[in-house]
Amino acid sequence: MTSENGGADTAAFVTRLRRERLAAIVRGGDRHAALRTVLALAEEGVGLIEVSLTSADATGVIAEAARETAGAAWIGAGTVVTRDDAARARDAGASWIVTPALGEGVTAAAEAGLPLLAGALTPTECVAAMAAGATAVKLFPASAVGPGYLPALRGPFPGLPVVPVGGVDAEAARAYLAAGAVAVGVGSPLVGDAADGGDLAALRARARTFRAVCGGHGKEADA
Repeated sequence: MTSENGGADTAAFVTRLRRERLAAIVRGGDRHAALRTVLALAEEGVGLIEVSLTSADATGVIAEAARETAGAAWIGAGTVVTRDDAARARDAGASWIVTPALGEGVTAAAEAGLPLLAGALTPTECVAAMAAGATAVKLFPASAVGPGYLPALRGPFPGLPVVPVGGVDAEAARAYLAAGAVAVGVGSPLVGDAADGGDLAALRARARTFRAVCGGHGKEADA
């Protein structure tokens, strides 16, 4: 389901985020390898795939991946920092937006009505992210705090939808989800060197492992 601006409908995105429980993060210096990586992930059933704007020809990869997957996977844009970043991502056909921190990218994505994972770490930043229109909080860098941080954070904010990102391997993904994360965002532990021309067969094997750990299409985590 898409909104009038071409992005994913926010409610539908939340439903898919909770169902998938895994968002892949693709960042690569080779445009063609990055695209092949996105398509391989989609073929393995990964339904939420973020392409970092720091990748080679990121907007071209987003546009082509969105056409090729035809809704089977929802292609997002990551490392959105400025208003220009948000506009380029929207124009390329990104269904959702991910930022590393609070700032112009958050404001622009929210104004455009695009589903948004806004980067935050502290309680104050998490509250500010949701007040600015975030769909969920991207807890980043999650490796700085670990899974034990989530129960403490969710104590005063039990309804806060949190997606840990940064250094999330399979073991950490299991722990974060058990601690109450709605989903996890996974980059290099899943993608490896595939987006720079590495082994796609190994990528596919890792995708199957992460999907099993995250229980994609299984029960929803508490928001």
